[in-house]
Amino acid sequence: MKEHKFYEYVCWGVTAVVVIISCILVALLFLRWQTVRQAIRTVNTILAPITYGAILAYLLSPVYNRLRILLKKGVKKESTVKAGATVGSLILLVAVVFGLFSMIIPEVWKSIAGIINSIPTYAQVISGWIEEIFANNPDVEAAILDNYNEAVEKLVTWLQSETGLMANIEKVLTGLYTGVISIINAVKNILIGIIVMVYLLNIKDTLCAQGKKIIYGLFSIHVANEIVEKLRFVHKVFGGFIIGKLVDSLIIGIITFIWLSILKMPYTLLISVIIGVTNIIPFFGPFIGAIPSAILLLLVSPKQCIWFLVSILVIQQFDGNILGPKILGNSTGVSSFWVLFSILFFGGIMGPAGMIIGVPTFAVIYRLVAEFVEKRLAARELSTATEDYGDLDYIDEKKKTYIR
Repeated sequence: MKEHKFYEYVCWGVTAVVVIISCILVALLFLRWQTVRQAIRTVNTILAPITYGAILAYLLSPVYNRLRILLKKGVKKESTVKAGATVGSLILLVAVVFGLFSMIIPEVWKSIAGIINSIPTYAQVISGWIEEIFANNPDVEAAILDNYNEAVEKLVTWLQSETGLMANIEKVLTGLYTGVISIINAVKNILIGIIVMVYLLNIKDTLCAQGKKIIYGLFSIHVANEIVEKLRFVHKVFGGFIIGKLVDSLIIGIITFIWLSILKMPYTLLISVIIGVTNIIPFFGPFIGAIPSAILLLLVSPKQCIWFLVSILVIQQFDGNILGPKILGNSTGVSSFWVLFSILFFGGIMGPAGMIIGVPTFAVIYRLVAEFVEKRLAARELSTATEDYGDLDYIDEKKKTYIR
């Protein structure tokens, strides 16, 4: 009996020490947040090739697995099967990237060049709007037009005149150098990431086996089974959401391109790419993509801008109510409020990447917390149904009856 009590006291003491240390670490995390954030950025920069490779391997894993199944029917040697599946995955990746770049980049470049060349025309259009708006107030009109024309002249001079450009040549060269270095680093990381992807695709089964081996070696069988089950759930949520969202955004981009082409709007491909890419971000994506696209069209024709906004509203309603649920299903299992909360929270911490992975991350946390709470309630022989606590006043401790 004494040994049992001593063991219980030791457990309580260890728990108290762990809680105190955890509180201290959390306090230090908030007090030194900038330092921690900088350290995380440094680590992310160093591990960027590994991160890119892991993301590519995760996205291409379904293709790799499908190719392995198909190749196993005709090839007996496992190494040959893996090599064939790897080559097939690489060919698909190169084909998708090359196809997108060959179709999109020339059109995007043409659109951007057209926008730059049309700056004087846009300036005249805006000047005409200002004259119309302030037609009955010539003093205000003259003051605004003077400042506006001066700003436009400076902008055009800087873009077209060698004198204006040469005056800022140092800044231009510095920015150009920084941009070139960033592009070189990004290309280097992507190329190394592709190599990492190849390795990860071929050793992913071994890594999974090693991970399970470690889990079953560190924990009891019951706990290890639960951990493995939770990891499968994480994979299901992230895989279903991210891949589904990519497919959904691709379809929305294609639909936008077809519809804008029918309406004969300018910058059709550029706008379709913007809408498709930003649609990956849940909830806010359509607004983020529609605003710059609407501004582009507004400079050309206010009427076309209005038609575009109406079209995007209809397309996004179709996506949110029909296409999205069909593709994604109930992959997250969280309500619209928590979707909005997770986007704002993780977006504030991690930026655009957080807005993309925030929903599946919160879905996993939500599910784990819900399971923990339900397990605790079941251990106390209490109801796990949420509706039983809606108008609850209190629970009788002895009889465990719900008093309303």
